[in-house]
Amino acid sequence: MRWDSQKDGPLGQQAFSCVSDDNSDSPEFRGITFHEIRARSIINRVPGASRMPFEWTVNPYRGCTHACVYCFARRTHSYLDLDTGLGFDSQIVVKVNAPELLRRQLGSRRWLGEHIAMGTNVDCYQRAEGRYRLMPGILTALRDHANPFSILTKGTLILRDLDLLVQASQVTDVGISVSVGFTDPDLWRTVEPGTPAPERRLDVVRTLGEHGIGCGVLMAPVLPFLSDHPAQLRDTVRAIAASGATSVTPLVLHLRPGAREWYMAWLGHHHPHLVRRYERLYAEGAYAPKWYQRRITRQVHDLAQEYGMGPTRAGMPRRTPTVPETTAQEPPASVPTQLTLL
Repeated sequence: MRWDSQKDGPLGQQAFSCVSDDNSDSPEFRGITFHEIRARSIINRVPGASRMPFEWTVNPYRGCTHACVYCFARRTHSYLDLDTGLGFDSQIVVKVNAPELLRRQLGSRRWLGEHIAMGTNVDCYQRAEGRYRLMPGILTALRDHANPFSILTKGTLILRDLDLLVQASQVTDVGISVSVGFTDPDLWRTVEPGTPAPERRLDVVRTLGEHGIGCGVLMAPVLPFLSDHPAQLRDTVRAIAASGATSVTPLVLHLRPGAREWYMAWLGHHHPHLVRRYERLYAEGAYAPKWYQRRITRQVHDLAQEYGMGPTRAGMPRRTPTVPETTAQEPPASVPTQLTLL
């Protein structure tokens, strides 16, 4: 695949200047194609109407080898004329110049040192990061400019950069959240096949806390009829509390176009008896009914209080956009907004 950096439309707006396809023979990356590009901008503005607790994001990758069947970001792959199913899991766009580009933008007179959120589209600590090592340069630039930032991840690879995170936390505000929606090992293996196991992610929470970096857990997604039984919720919250998490925030599964088709196909294969129940629950759109969301939130918050935790701290990422990325210099006048993560 080759993309014309001069063409109009989504691909041109993404500022792709070159592409390199790489089919690695390494077992870890077998079947994955990396599209290496040199981006023109790396700090992306979140539309004001989105009501996010942050205004700027950095996403060094597009597509994600975590292969979570419910991932809301699947639709964004269609902006690149790539498949939102297996293509999203295996066609990974890598912004190879992200660290130096970020350093240059942070040093610009136009940049005011505002909070930057990472992990808001796809995971910046997915397997590709083990190959390309973009995050150390990104964190170093943020540390050197004392620029506040937050990271949301399912990746244990974040511990590789523990020293940089500690250093950054000494000069600026650093917020880390780990995503753990459930602890059922059988469910994890089928719905999040490319991610570290839930207990390994909770080890990340524990390790960060031991090094003075408080870490919250985004309990997402809670899967209707699969991970929402009261006993399952209790098991998950208990494990989160045992990890030393500072907070837990539940989010019920939502199914936007791109993710909805892929998830429902997975559901039909693995849990066909639930298809009709899902069709009824999500008959009105991408989100479960308010009564169901409120019920899950109340149950989790009650359990969190029982185990000595609270809701998400102010400033931590709770909602994120799923929109085509835009440059920090020229934000779009109007773009679609994603209101929740995962």
